This record gives sequence, C-alpha cells and structure tokens, in this order.
Amino acid sequence: MSSSTDTDRAPIRVVLGDANVLYSRVLRDYLLYAADAELISIRWSAAILAEVIEHLTANLPTFDTASGQRLITAMTAAFPDAEIDIDDTDREQVAPLALPDEDDRHVLEAAVAAEAEILCTDNIKDFPAEAMKAVDIQALTADDLLSLLVTEYRDEMRAVHQTVVSRLPGATDESTLATIYRAGAVRTANLIENLLDG
Repeated sequence: MSSSTDTDRAPIRVVLGDANVLYSRVLRDYLLYAADAELISIRWSAAILAEVIEHLTANLPTFDTASGQRLITAMTAAFPDAEIDIDDTDREQVAPLALPDEDDRHVLEAAVAAEAEILCTDNIKDFPAEAMKAVDIQALTADDLLSLLVTEYRDEMRAVHQTVVSRLPGATDESTLATIYRAGAVRTANLIENLLDG
C-alpha cells in the first residue's frame, strides 16, 4: 500500500538541478527516478547540462563526447519538458542579487526561469539566503532533498531505490548505499537503509 494518496499528497515541487548534483550518477539517478515517480518535477538548462558533460568528460577516463551526447539524449527523451530557456526577464530579476561566484548566476537564473521552488545544489554557500529569499526559492543539497523525499514518500522512495539498484550494473542494496555515502548524501543513505530494514 502506498504511503500517500492522490488526495493527501502535497503538490509536486519543481526542482532545478545544479550541475554538481546531476554530475553524480547515483544522485542523478535518485532525482530522475523520483521525478519519474512524480514526487518532484525536475528542471535544468542547456548550460547546466553542458557543465555536467564537461566535468564528466574531464574526470572519467571512459566518458567521452559521445557518452555525453547519449546522456543528454536519454535525459531529454525521458523528461522532454525539463530543459528551460532563460530570458531577459529572468536575468533582470537575478541581476541585482549579490552572489559569491558569478559563474553560478546562470544557475539561479535557470531556477527563476523554471519557476522552481527548490534549487538542488551541493554548493549551498554560493547561493546566500538573502538572494534566495529575494526570488522565493529554497536552496537544498541533494542530501537535504532526497532525505526529505524519503521521509515524506517512504514507499515510493523504496521503489525508487529498487529501480536505481536494478539499473546500476552489478549493484546491490549495500553497494548502492555505500555509493550514496560517498556522494555525501549520508542522511539519505541512513534513511534508505532504515526503509530496507523495516
């Protein structure tokens, strides 16, 4: 039996994924399968995806340009409405806001363009509370968001976990939990472990 019904489920949150979250295979999988289960509505921009591919290509010996194109094609096919365009109105809304790193301004612009409720990023320090309050968007780490989803949607997130494990070559519950730990989502790993033990 599901832990929630259509009548008591909260409205689906629109989430803009930052490159540092979508870069991690395991975090990306949990977010995308949570979106597939309609627990969140995922968004990104072309610039964010380009940054993901750039870092994957630079850091993984087996990941090349063709791998990047396959990943983008797969993500776009699964979520055809996820990629958003940033216009001048979005840029003007973000322009007055002080950010520690100007390279992150396009991410906040994308979150505004997506009308996101949550900016999922592991660089929380680069999105100060004052700036986020000005655009009425909450910045959460991947661990923050995924642990929230596990708490709110226990049965659904158990199914998401099972899907992630089934799609990772040679993965087990234990190896996947270890990968989540290594990705920095410690609370999420603990909560999922408790789900599996329950």
